[in-house]
Amino acid sequence: MGPSGVVERPVTRRAGSLAGGVPRRTSAERRAALLALLTADSGAHPGDALAKRFAVSRQAIVHDVAILRAEGAPIVATVRGYLLAAAVDRLPYRAVVAVRHRPEETEDELMTLVDLGIRVVDVVVEHPLYGELRGELHLASPADIRSWAEATRRSGAHLLSELTDGVHLHTLEAGSETRLDDARAALAVRGFLLDGGEPEQ
Repeated sequence: MGPSGVVERPVTRRAGSLAGGVPRRTSAERRAALLALLTADSGAHPGDALAKRFAVSRQAIVHDVAILRAEGAPIVATVRGYLLAAAVDRLPYRAVVAVRHRPEETEDELMTLVDLGIRVVDVVVEHPLYGELRGELHLASPADIRSWAEATRRSGAHLLSELTDGVHLHTLEAGSETRLDDARAALAVRGFLLDGGEPEQ
């Protein structure tokens, strides 16, 4: 009984609800809602923002995305967040370049490319145990590079190219063949482009 003489009863919440009366989704319902969100909104959705939106942990979102991808959903994980592959407008010209540089030169390499109007689609290395390892990038502007670099520093993650002494491939996209040629030339000038000569020992 409270001080006013009124009998106090404990506050109870209905099963299946969160504080504030927000219905709690099952994991299957949450995944369906997540896929619907990615389908409706073509922008990139950071994992932390999705975790907050669905009132779950960041790891729960990683788990959901893994299941959706296993079920065939074409979800791409980029440094800016998750998006559907169909939401990425592919530029008309595409090429693969082989490059090599030190880890601390990575931002210079990427900035060189995006400043020429190039989209850096991915990074690929050849691992002796797992074969080809690919990381999705989809970087197309200096702002993208700065976000990627900050995320790299914040996470403390190692670059894929560190597994192969700096040797890696990039898939590049551009609006014209000329831009791709300019990109190759700029990489060569900086000493990043692998040529057909003998490899360094």
